[in-house]
Amino acid sequence: MYLNRLENVYKNMEADGLHQAIISDKNALFYLFGHHFESGERMIALLLRIHERPILILNDLFSFNDKDIDIVYYNDSENGPDKLLPYIEHYMALGIDKFFPSRFLISLMDLHAASAYKTCIAIDYARFIKDDIEKKLMITSSHLNDLCMEDMKNALRVGISELELQEEIYRIYKRHGISRVSFTPIVAFKATAADPHHTPDSKTILEEGDMVLLDVGGVYKDYCSDMTRVFFTKEPTLFEEKIYNLVKEANLEAIKHIKPGVPLSDIDKIARDIITNAGYGEYFNHRLGHFIGIEDHDFGDVSKSSSIIAAPGMIFSIEPGIYIKDKIGVRIEDLVMVTEDGCRVLNEYPKDITIVDIK
Repeated sequence: MYLNRLENVYKNMEADGLHQAIISDKNALFYLFGHHFESGERMIALLLRIHERPILILNDLFSFNDKDIDIVYYNDSENGPDKLLPYIEHYMALGIDKFFPSRFLISLMDLHAASAYKTCIAIDYARFIKDDIEKKLMITSSHLNDLCMEDMKNALRVGISELELQEEIYRIYKRHGISRVSFTPIVAFKATAADPHHTPDSKTILEEGDMVLLDVGGVYKDYCSDMTRVFFTKEPTLFEEKIYNLVKEANLEAIKHIKPGVPLSDIDKIARDIITNAGYGEYFNHRLGHFIGIEDHDFGDVSKSSSIIAAPGMIFSIEPGIYIKDKIGVRIEDLVMVTEDGCRVLNEYPKDITIVDIK
């Protein structure tokens, strides 16, 4: 177990007034143990009690060893919540993480396991701040994504469909030693890029003069990358150039203001105001960014409603966009890591207008 990470979870629990909590989210368990648990539909629950040894309730089909915890096994003839019950302080509130299945929670409630039940996001707050191991993995993951993006650009050719390019993207990641993609790659030609989450199809074929939007990410040693770039296949029109440079300005200006102590809602406003003041605010219809790490969308975001204050070790995306239906879609996305006095952009792939010869 990563004891330094556990201590941060305990600190967050104390700040929330929680003495005990159940962690069942598989990504959170990986964060603490560096081990992937695949328990299927069977209950898995890590009971955290401040200043006491953690207890892992686990079906005996899945053996596990860790010197820093106690493990209580149950079998398929036993009920998981019944096995967990004796270790819960019944006169105290019990924190429940965001993925504990309701069928197990309701069983605990029926057993009067605790005096109250509270949503616990103490481990999500801990995952906001990447430690040195995580930072190195995220830097490498983004570097590999840069290399893959260059290969994707070089794969553009007249006649290729969005779906064919998506399939090629999977092969590119494998060639670079990436175990899997962070999310299904978004490939958009022409005006399909005006759909922020366009699903690639076999009917949309790349032709000379088309714009190409690629939103892609891979997983390196369990840590995700994510980046969006737009390519032109001929000299952009004045309108295309205007929209592209506006999005780029919003991206760069937001990044310029990221440093410890700055509310992330302010960062969203900086980028959004640039686009709004240019008359395109209604076409920027999503938050500015999301946190990332073990998951492509970790808990936390960069948005108008975010209450998060930037702190060293946070890693999130900055991805302004303009999407005008049936006309154009442009998004430029980078991952940034908050440092002690500013931030570091993890993507080094160029953001200048790039014209690709696809003949």
